[in-house]
Amino acid sequence: MPMPAKMRAADAIIDSLIVNGVDTLFGLPGAQTYSLFDAAQQRASAIRTIGSRHEQGIAYMAFGYARSSGKLGVFCPVPGPGVLNTTAAMCTALGSCAPMLCLTGEVPTQFKGRGRGHLHELPDQLGILERLTRYAAHIESPAEVPHRMKEAIIAAVGGRPGPAALSMCWDTLGQESEIGPMLYAAVPAPAPADPDQVSECVKLILGARRPMIFTGSGAQHAAPEITALAERLGAPVVGFRGGRGVVGEDQQLGINMVAARRLWPEIDLMIGIGSRLELPFMRWYSPISLVRRLQGRKLIRIDVDPTEMDRLDADGPLVADSAEGVKALLAALDAVGFTPRPDRAAIAEAKGRAAVEAREIQPQVDYLEVIREVLPPDGIFVEEVSQVGFTSCFAYPVYRPRSYVSCGFQGTLGFGFPTALGVKVAHPDKPVVSVTGDGGFMFGMPELATAVQYGISLVTLLFDNGGYGNVRRDQMNHFGGRLIGADLINPNFVKLAESFGVDAVAVDSPAELRPALERALGLGAPALIHVRVPRGSESSPWKFLYPAMGNIHGP
Repeated sequence: MPMPAKMRAADAIIDSLIVNGVDTLFGLPGAQTYSLFDAAQQRASAIRTIGSRHEQGIAYMAFGYARSSGKLGVFCPVPGPGVLNTTAAMCTALGSCAPMLCLTGEVPTQFKGRGRGHLHELPDQLGILERLTRYAAHIESPAEVPHRMKEAIIAAVGGRPGPAALSMCWDTLGQESEIGPMLYAAVPAPAPADPDQVSECVKLILGARRPMIFTGSGAQHAAPEITALAERLGAPVVGFRGGRGVVGEDQQLGINMVAARRLWPEIDLMIGIGSRLELPFMRWYSPISLVRRLQGRKLIRIDVDPTEMDRLDADGPLVADSAEGVKALLAALDAVGFTPRPDRAAIAEAKGRAAVEAREIQPQVDYLEVIREVLPPDGIFVEEVSQVGFTSCFAYPVYRPRSYVSCGFQGTLGFGFPTALGVKVAHPDKPVVSVTGDGGFMFGMPELATAVQYGISLVTLLFDNGGYGNVRRDQMNHFGGRLIGADLINPNFVKLAESFGVDAVAVDSPAELRPALERALGLGAPALIHVRVPRGSESSPWKFLYPAMGNIHGP
């Protein structure tokens, strides 16, 4: 067994990251974390550090890195206000099952917990982090580093992934001590699916005529298995936001939410895999009509998190990793000689009619068609809380797992651009497009400097309608046209981008977007395309997003 070595706690933290395959640290240095960044700099050949112009930037970049790759996204803010600036991204990761690790400092040991008002002191920082993460701990001494790092990484990556956080006092972080060897965080293999639960699920499948598979964020790693199950059952597969691309819409059984809604009246079995089943239980029906509309339909849920079975009861609960649970189902179906009765013609018809219906949402759909045609099948699309982003939920076909990056149910305005930077860092050889609005883009606009400084060749499509589109529409339609906080005064976005050293151009139509996007993707450098959209000209996508609520903006 290797003997303990004398080193700083900060060195041990960085060595732990390297031992566990982490090659990127997103960080913004400050007094309490200087030694951590110094340790990273001394190991620059093994781990790169990417800074930002705001703590939100490093956290969202780590989120995008994690969400699009499934790998651990690590970020380091200063404690107190720095940590608070990252909490929106942590909350987004918690809701989206994205594995992240926050490494931060604390006030000096002698001041911790005394409320004396030391620099960046935050009352009960650990308590705040505990509410937003799968795991949070304060490292009391350098000797604890290997063990705590292992625990945090396993919590972030294993089971139901999500954010984890570790803090350490300013003085302790730079303290030299004898520290044992760094530990590899081996994630335990998922527990095998319970045979009795599998058997109950098989009975439900055998009794069904028209099953439909719903995929969520927890299904992204199980695409081959879910594709095999869909083919075995002849069942259409729909994902919403985090579940899109598990079975690509370029495949016969991959459908969008509009086509799924058309097929829904004939569906008698829902199979939710790593999903909260937001479409049927939250979006397609109002709570008053929900029980009546679901009557007679059975539900199978496959989820690695047993608490999900308490949040939404299932006729066939199967607590298992998505891939392992589906494999167990396939084996059991083979054992009983299952023969499906698929109606693929109905699925094809629903897909075709959905595509025609969606075309009424203009000009968003025309722009999305151009983006889809220009991007290769594995090109990555990062949405934003915007009119084009909302429409992309159903009108932008997704062909591959993890190629559509969203903020999940948090609806985090402003997440898109910095998140897309992290996506591009994780996938330097793939084309990545950030589709954002003028309102959301301004939240993270200073990260244009980050893109240039670190050579992050992201292409940003900035759709500028001069305001917060949903707010404006709702105030016009439901509040007598009394506008407040809806219309925005914007800069000249082309000149703004160029002032940072970003290649920029303005376009006014889908026809103009095509050559501009093709050129931008070929630059190998940061680029921005300013898409000018007349204020108030966009069709509302909400009739498709929330059929139960018509054109009323959903929650």
